[in-house]
Amino acid sequence: MLNTISSQASKLINLTNRVKKNYSKTKLVTITSGKGGVGKSTFTANMAFLLSRRGFNVAVLDADIGLANMQVLFDIKPQNTLFEYIDGTKTLDEVITPTAYSNIHLIAGRSGYQYSSTRNSFVFSRIVKDIIELNRFDVLLIDTGAGLNEYVKEFLSISDNILAITTTDPSALTDVYSLMKMLSLDKSKLMLSFNHTRNYQIGETIANSLVNLGKKNRLNKDFMVEYIGNVSTSANISTTGRLRKLFANEFSSDETTKQLQVIIDQLLKNIH
Repeated sequence: MLNTISSQASKLINLTNRVKKNYSKTKLVTITSGKGGVGKSTFTANMAFLLSRRGFNVAVLDADIGLANMQVLFDIKPQNTLFEYIDGTKTLDEVITPTAYSNIHLIAGRSGYQYSSTRNSFVFSRIVKDIIELNRFDVLLIDTGAGLNEYVKEFLSISDNILAITTTDPSALTDVYSLMKMLSLDKSKLMLSFNHTRNYQIGETIANSLVNLGKKNRLNKDFMVEYIGNVSTSANISTTGRLRKLFANEFSSDETTKQLQVIIDQLLKNIH
């Protein structure tokens, strides 16, 4: 049993190294949350839109296994999903779906899909590697599922650019601290943004508290948490979501869109 685990770990390390050594122009950003319901997918879709408006060619991978939030947010019905690529019935080009927004493509999930983790270990890591090796996109955004299950851990393991979305809800903060503890074992940095948070300073104060808690509990002293901004609660966000539209497009002058632009600025400074 121990040998099997060791062998699997070695495979993942080797695969991770191949992703990191790839000299594609594509920058990989993994967006996660720990807790569900904090607005992570809405954040991701609107970030993709704002990046595209800055001239970046963006791909979004819906990595929330068993759900299909992204195709709802982009209001499209993809003919193929990433699971057809996994099953070998479609090519990668066939599962990369253009959206109605220029410079944004989606690799969609499938709602209700039950994927057995016993089949083909680390298959999701290989999909990411294959997308990067296309050298077609400037940015690949991975929208992970909630929690820290094996799927989420696999997507986190291959990315050095990880953005956690959280709120001031105590359970959300508990989950994001658990994420910090896990990542501090083998990552150097975590970017952190707050959703539904009234102003920048509130998020900054809580982020500093999380960092201090980590120091108190002797997390890796070289692990850095980079707070990159907040988005306030807005009725415009929920309204556009119900209409399957992106708030950053419909309300480009809204304060929430301006706040997300600040997060984009900081994200671009941090990714490599």
